[in-house]
Amino acid sequence: MAQIEGLLGLAMRAGQLTPGADLALREIKAGKAALVLVDADASENTRKKLGDACAFRRVPMHIMEAGLLDRACGREGRMAASLKKGGITSQILRFIDSTEEPIT
Repeated sequence: MAQIEGLLGLAMRAGQLTPGADLALREIKAGKAALVLVDADASENTRKKLGDACAFRRVPMHIMEAGLLDRACGREGRMAASLKKGGITSQILRFIDSTEEPIT
């Protein structure tokens, strides 16, 4: 998980990660999100709202370990984030797909 945390931090600094559920939803609706990550402690309402938007627009969504987004973003209380298309997002997707234990 340290590797994905580092990649998320890099994406945040590069302006490729949009933290926060409301902002992530806005990015999904605008067609700018290539990946959505949701904290395991996010409310059922947040999961459903983002999940429905992701399903409609065919954006992959993954549930992450509790607190991972907080640590990666450097901000507390972040329950979701969206990532824009790019190399960092591709690396994160490859890492998620290659892990033996499902993150969702």
